[in-house]
Amino acid sequence: MSTKLEIAVFSVEAAVTALKAGAHRIEFCENPQEGGTTPSYGSLKTLRSYTTQPVFPIIRPRGGDFLYSRSEFEVMKADLLIVKELGYLGAVIGLLNADGSIDTKRTKELVDIAGPSMQISFHRAFDRCKDPFIALEEIIVTGCKRILTSGQVPNAADAQPLLKKLVEQAGDSIIIMPGSGLRSNNIKEIIQATGAKEMHSSARKMQASQMLYAKDSMKEDLQATGVDADEIKKMLEQLQA
Repeated sequence: MSTKLEIAVFSVEAAVTALKAGAHRIEFCENPQEGGTTPSYGSLKTLRSYTTQPVFPIIRPRGGDFLYSRSEFEVMKADLLIVKELGYLGAVIGLLNADGSIDTKRTKELVDIAGPSMQISFHRAFDRCKDPFIALEEIIVTGCKRILTSGQVPNAADAQPLLKKLVEQAGDSIIIMPGSGLRSNNIKEIIQATGAKEMHSSARKMQASQMLYAKDSMKEDLQATGVDADEIKKMLEQLQA
């Protein structure tokens, strides 16, 4: 099986750009300053009308930690139902208990809501858990199909031994997908070192404002978070090499 590349994006336009560049799957988010939160209904509906390719919206009601209140969990369930009704093929979630263990009860509840028509990925909340090897087994039981992880450090390139152990422990039970800091200059090395079959990158590129007029007294640099199509193509070339 060839290695797949998932790209995290923060707008409809970035998602379309990444898919045109050849991304195999999209993690669809908004609010990059918060680390990615659930896209608006308008964004979800619009992107779904543009493509039937694999797009997994993140179900995350806010930034910060991954310990959610009752009302926040109700929001997550409602958002997941919307994503399901719009016909998305999957979604991305991550929930922890206060002691650093996986919130298996709520995770399983979300997987059950998604049903067989959707795949659920567990995101980098995994990187904040207490014991990654115990957490791996717990997430398998919930029915999630993959785990996005940087190996419990900021950059996946610095956690290759742990990532390799996780890939080996996971076997065919769940996909371990390294992410964070992956670029065309290191993606092949990480694949070879870990044995991972899926990789994740934001290929982030800041976009300058197209405004012809700017109010100098506001002292702003109104850039937006976009995606680098050329970098995606370079990463795909490394996967095929």
